[in-house]
Amino acid sequence: MRSATSSKGYRGVFLRPELPFYLILWSVIALSGIGLTMVLSASAVESLQDNGSTYSIFIKQFLFFILGGASAYWAYRVKGAIWLVVARFSLLLSILFLALPFVPGLGKNVNGNRNWVEFAGFTLQPSEFAKFALILWCALHLRKSESKSADGFIQNPLIVILPGAIVIESFVLVQRDLGTAILIFGILGGLLFVSGAPLKQFGYAVLAVGSVIAVMVITTPNRVNRFAAFLDPFDDQYYKFSGWQPAHSVMGLASGGLFGSGLGASKQKWSNLAEAHTDFIFAVIGEELGLLGTLIVLLLFAALIFGILRVALKTKDSFSRYATAGVACWFIVQVTVNVGSVTSTLPVIGVTLPFISYGGSSLMANFLAIGFVLSVARRTPEIAEGIKANRMRKLGR
Repeated sequence: MRSATSSKGYRGVFLRPELPFYLILWSVIALSGIGLTMVLSASAVESLQDNGSTYSIFIKQFLFFILGGASAYWAYRVKGAIWLVVARFSLLLSILFLALPFVPGLGKNVNGNRNWVEFAGFTLQPSEFAKFALILWCALHLRKSESKSADGFIQNPLIVILPGAIVIESFVLVQRDLGTAILIFGILGGLLFVSGAPLKQFGYAVLAVGSVIAVMVITTPNRVNRFAAFLDPFDDQYYKFSGWQPAHSVMGLASGGLFGSGLGASKQKWSNLAEAHTDFIFAVIGEELGLLGTLIVLLLFAALIFGILRVALKTKDSFSRYATAGVACWFIVQVTVNVGSVTSTLPVIGVTLPFISYGGSSLMANFLAIGFVLSVARRTPEIAEGIKANRMRKLGR
């Protein structure tokens, strides 16, 4: 009898309308806490070698965490009408962000990609903010396409967002940033699916995207080797070159076992695994926290994405629905590509793990997007009433 009552109680929790809000909030807090801890662990060696202190990289990340939290709070509290104004100009903002690396004295070339800016000792990647700005612009124009149906005709979603997508992708491709280009393709594909575009268009889109990616890979020997190495990074012809990172990433994951070697005890971060605190931090998590640690991280991402999609389904405003779904697509694609690269099931293309990898611009853009999603949840009557009822229940206790 007691077990039946408890099972009903658990079902009641999952049916509560405020659940998506708290899933998003607490999963982001947990992921950020894990991220700060693992950045400190994974960056200690490189930080000591480059700056003479094991804490210098962590301190930068912590500062960006504070700034990101402030931006998330602003995005959460700002009125919904402000986002419509931002969305009108967000394509222009995206173009301005992406043009910054081409400004003499400001742009910085990193590993052959000119997609960074350096200012006052900090290095930023403007394309991180451009992704969120593009999502807002697409959401606004997809909503407009719905409103143009007085004669029973709804404008083709692909035609609506294609011009802006081409402009943004052109900037990204000129910067030779294949990782960001793939992420933007994934976000746009998700938005087209949500908007109800015909499945036939996805075939054409995949063919076009595949052709662009193939050209970028074939014309760059380094990328050709990366794509070949992911099939067998331990192959003698690739291991000491393009296979080094994925090979040592797999070594780290394999040596972690079920519970890991212990926090701070990674061997691969000692100059074996490049980008240990950025693109390959998931490998350090697997080595130090084991399979259990990696599964916890993946479950937290699953809870986060589930919560975001639930908010998108519950909101009645089409702009908020499209934008929230776009954020979910962003995280789905980025987590999949990063974990795929680390586990050598996808080629290495240089994508960070949201909320966990080191990177100030990535962290701030992620927080800004989450603040927006939470603001949508706060303005959704069903969720807002659930949050209020939850607070009343706590006060009643």
